[in-house]
Amino acid sequence: MEAVSIRKMTLPVEGMTCASCVARVEKTLNKIDGINYVNVNLATEEVTLDLDSEKQDLQEIATIVEEAGYKLHLPQSNDSNTTQTTATEGAQSIQSGMFSKLKSDFYFSAVLALPVMIVSMLMMWPAFSEAIPVTEDTINKLLLIITSIVLFGPGKRFFTAAWGAAKHLTADMNTLVAVGTGAAYGYSLIAVLFSQWLGITNAGQHIYFDTAATIITLILLGRLLEAKAKSKTTDAIKQLLDLQPKTARVLRGDQEYEIPLSEVILDDQLIVRPGEKIPVDGLIISGSTAIDESMVTGESLPVERQPGDKVIGGTINQNGSLMIRATAIGKDTMIAQIVELVKQAQGSKAPIQAFADKIAAVFVPTVITVSLVSFLAWIVFGLPLTAALVIFVAVLIIACPCALGLATPTAIMVGTGLGASKGILIKNAESLELAHKVDTVVMDKTGTLTVGKPTVKEVKTFNGMDSEELLQLAASVENYSEHPLANAITSYAREKNISLLNIENFNSHTGLGISAMVNGNEVSIGRFAFLKNQGINLNGEEESARKANVKGATIIAVALKKEIVGTIALADTLKPEAKETVTALQKMNINVVLLTGDQHEAALAIAQEAGIENVKAEVYPQDKLAEINRLQTAGRTVAMVGDGINDAPALAHADVSIAIGSGTDIAIEASDITLVKGNLKGVTSAINLSRKTMGTIKQNLFWAFIYNIIGIPIAALGLLNPMFAAGAMALSSVSVISNSLRLKRSRL
Repeated sequence: MEAVSIRKMTLPVEGMTCASCVARVEKTLNKIDGINYVNVNLATEEVTLDLDSEKQDLQEIATIVEEAGYKLHLPQSNDSNTTQTTATEGAQSIQSGMFSKLKSDFYFSAVLALPVMIVSMLMMWPAFSEAIPVTEDTINKLLLIITSIVLFGPGKRFFTAAWGAAKHLTADMNTLVAVGTGAAYGYSLIAVLFSQWLGITNAGQHIYFDTAATIITLILLGRLLEAKAKSKTTDAIKQLLDLQPKTARVLRGDQEYEIPLSEVILDDQLIVRPGEKIPVDGLIISGSTAIDESMVTGESLPVERQPGDKVIGGTINQNGSLMIRATAIGKDTMIAQIVELVKQAQGSKAPIQAFADKIAAVFVPTVITVSLVSFLAWIVFGLPLTAALVIFVAVLIIACPCALGLATPTAIMVGTGLGASKGILIKNAESLELAHKVDTVVMDKTGTLTVGKPTVKEVKTFNGMDSEELLQLAASVENYSEHPLANAITSYAREKNISLLNIENFNSHTGLGISAMVNGNEVSIGRFAFLKNQGINLNGEEESARKANVKGATIIAVALKKEIVGTIALADTLKPEAKETVTALQKMNINVVLLTGDQHEAALAIAQEAGIENVKAEVYPQDKLAEINRLQTAGRTVAMVGDGINDAPALAHADVSIAIGSGTDIAIEASDITLVKGNLKGVTSAINLSRKTMGTIKQNLFWAFIYNIIGIPIAALGLLNPMFAAGAMALSSVSVISNSLRLKRSRL
C-alpha cells in the first residue's frame, strides 16, 4: 500500500523541561535533511514539522531525537486530520503520565529523605551516638543505602538529563543538580566505604547524604508544581475544538441527513434550528435570527443576522431556523484558526527561565574546571593524593548549586502561595517573573471591564405615558421572549416591583422586535426600523435615540396603539472596581488600552466611564493578536486581561496573560495568571506581587553567588575542609529560603 504524503505534522515530545531542551530538540531536528521547518512548543510539549516525506522516515527521525535524550511519539496514521487529533490527545496522555510519575517520585523521595536528614542531624550529637546500640559506621552505611535509592531512583532523571546535555557539550539546570548531589554523594560514599583513601578516621569524617537526598526532593517538588500548571495546556486546545458540534444537519436533494462534522463539504446546505450551534462558517441562505457570537467576537449582545450575512461556526443560533451554505470547513474555520493562533502564540514565548540555564552553562563548567585545577596544582606542589582529593571535593561542595537552584523556585513558591491567598492563581513562574516589566495593560471590555450582562440605563416616555406604565407594558410583552435584552427589561421591572399584565397574540419578529395585545391594545417593541415597518408614528424620536446610541446604549422603542410612547436604553455596566483599577495602573506608570469586539459607541462609552483614553473596537481575535504584536514590536511589555474565548490568542501571545476567573475555561487555561474572584483589582496586585518576587529573586541570586565567590577561592587554597564547606553551603541555602519567606508578609 502506497504511503500517504505528509507535508506538515504535529507530534508530542516527551522529556523537555526547560528552554535549553527546546533549543536542543530544534537543533537536532534542523540537522536532518528533508525537514524544512521545526517549531518546538514547550507549553504543549509538541513539535511541528514541515518535511519531505519521500526523504524521511518518521521512525528514523524518532530514533535521532531519542539519541538526543527525548522521545518523539509517532501517530498511528498518516492522515493529517488524524495526526492533529492524535497529537493533541497524545500530548495530554503523556503529560498525565509524566505528572503521575513525578508525583510518585516526589512522595517516594520525601519519605526516604526525611529520615536521612533527621538521623544526620542527630549524628552530630555525641549523646545520640552513645545512646544507640549500633555503631556510627553501620548508620552511615544505612544512610548510604537509602540515599542511593533516592539518587538513582527518583533522582535518576537529573543524572540522565545531565549526561544527555554533556554529550552535546552543554549544561543546564539538570547539570547543576547532578553535579551538586553527585559531589556530595560521591565524597560521602568514599568516606564511608574507603575512608582510608582520604586519610581520615570515623571520628573526623562528615557525611553529606542528607544534602544529596534533600536537594533531589526539593527539586522534584519544584518540577511537580511546574508540571501541574502545564498539564492544563492541551485541555485548553481541546476545549476550543469542542466549541464545534459533533454533527451537522445537511440537506442533500430533498432529504435531510445528520452527518459527522468531518463529512461536511464546501457549499453544503446546512439546517440550523433555534438553540443549536452553527456547525461551520457559512452564509445564510434563508431565515433570520439573533446569534450569540460573544464566545468568538466578544460582542456582548446577540447580533441580528439576515439572509446574505456570514455566520461563524461554534456560535449559537438563538431563536430562528436557518439554512446556511458552508463556506469554510476544517482547518479553515474561524474556531480552527483561533486554535492554531493559540498554539503558535504559546510556542513563540521565550521562557524567562532561559536566563538561569545560561548561568548554569557557564557556572558548572567553571566550577568543575576550578576543582580540577586545584586538585592538579596541589599534586604538583607535593600534597598527598588524598589531601588533594579532599580539596577537590571541598571546592565542588562549597560551589554546590543548591542555593543557586533554590534562589528562583523558593521565591516563586512563596510568591505564588501569597497570590493564591489573595485570589491570584499563577500558572507559570516565567509570567510571574516577567510581570514586573509590564508597562502596558490591554483589557477586553465584555466581562472584564464590564459585568457582561445588559442592564437598563435609561427610560424615556412620550405622549403622557409615565415610566412605570411603560415598563409594565414592555416587561409584560418581553416576558415571553428569550432575548437577553428582554430578560434585562423584565428583571429591571421586577426590581421596581412592577406587576406584569396578561397578554394575547404574542408574535416574535426575528431580528426586529415583538408584538402582542395587552388589555385589547396592540403593543409593539423593538428597533425603530421595526416600528416603521409596522406603520407606527415615531414623532421624530429616532434622531434623539441615535444621539443616545452614541453613548453606547442599545435603544428599544415601545409603541402603544400605533403611537410611540417611550424608549428604553440598555447597555453593559462597568464593574464597580474598574475605574479604581485603571487609575491605580496609571499611577504605576502603566498605559491602559481597551481592545474589544464590541461596537465603537459601546466601547467609547465604557472607556470614558473607566478613564481609558486608548480604545480599539470592533476587532476580531486575529486583530487583537495583531495589536498585541504591534505593541510588542514598539518595545512595550504587554499584559493582556480578558475573559472570553475570543481573547485566547491575544492572551497566549501577550508577555503576561491574565484571565478573569468568572470568564470561560478557555480564557483561564490559555492565560498565565487567573483572577479567581473576578475582581479587576487583582491586576494591580499581580503586578505588585511580581515586582516584590523579582526583588527577592535578585537578592537570593546575589547571596548565592557571594557564597560561591568567597567560598570557592578559600576551598581551592586548601583552607576549607568538606565539613565546613557543607556548613557554608547549608547556610547559603537557609539564607535564600529565609529571604523568600519574607514575601509572606508583603502587602499587595
